[in-house]
Amino acid sequence: MARNIQSLERAAAMLRLLAGGERRLGLSDIASSLGLAKGTAHGILRTLQQEGFVEQDEASGRYQLGAELLRLGTTYLDVHELRARALVWTDDLARSSGESVYLGVLHQQGVLIVHHVFRPDDSRQVLEIGAMQPLHSTALGKVLSAYDPVAHSEALEADRKAFTDRTVCDLEAFEHLLDITRARGWAADVEETWEGVASIAAPIHDRRRMPVGAVGITGAVERVRRDGELRPELVAAVRDCARAVSRDLGAGRF
Repeated sequence: MARNIQSLERAAAMLRLLAGGERRLGLSDIASSLGLAKGTAHGILRTLQQEGFVEQDEASGRYQLGAELLRLGTTYLDVHELRARALVWTDDLARSSGESVYLGVLHQQGVLIVHHVFRPDDSRQVLEIGAMQPLHSTALGKVLSAYDPVAHSEALEADRKAFTDRTVCDLEAFEHLLDITRARGWAADVEETWEGVASIAAPIHDRRRMPVGAVGITGAVERVRRDGELRPELVAAVRDCARAVSRDLGAGRF
């Protein structure tokens, strides 16, 4: 098992300490609370200050949380805004398609599922909010990789594992898939990640017309395809859902 990095643990402990209790704390208070030497505590605080995570009051010399944490927190809240805006539309998509609906965002070189609507039948299903999906083999991941430059870079740098015989791992072939995704505005995964399972996904954009996530349906291949082709009405429904959420986020018409 990999060992934790002590300096990062101490920095995280400092941020938690500053986040609770008094608004501002002095160096001595921080060092004694965490059982650190003043020199050690000061070195970590100085680094956090340089990165914008901590600010020091000039008059008192005391420390408080910095603006950079607010920016990161706003990014976290943006995910919740995305989910809130998508609730009604994803419910409608599940009803109209008869399949499970997933809302995903880029996170740690993968797709983080932030919302999941069950398939509207009586089958036993497992809630997958918080689950991670790969970028290179899933419909959600391909959409993010096609439209988000960060996701694209991470997909290229990652180990593109073959989950099935259909998984596209070759770099040139994968880039070709992303070109197709951008050209038609949606992506598919037909047994590339799970045997017998197919998915369709489309991108969601915000008011800056930046990609902030992807929405898609997932179901058995025999339901999602007809005569060997993805059902066009399902593709249209997914794209309509993505456009509706994008409009609610201020993106205008796509």
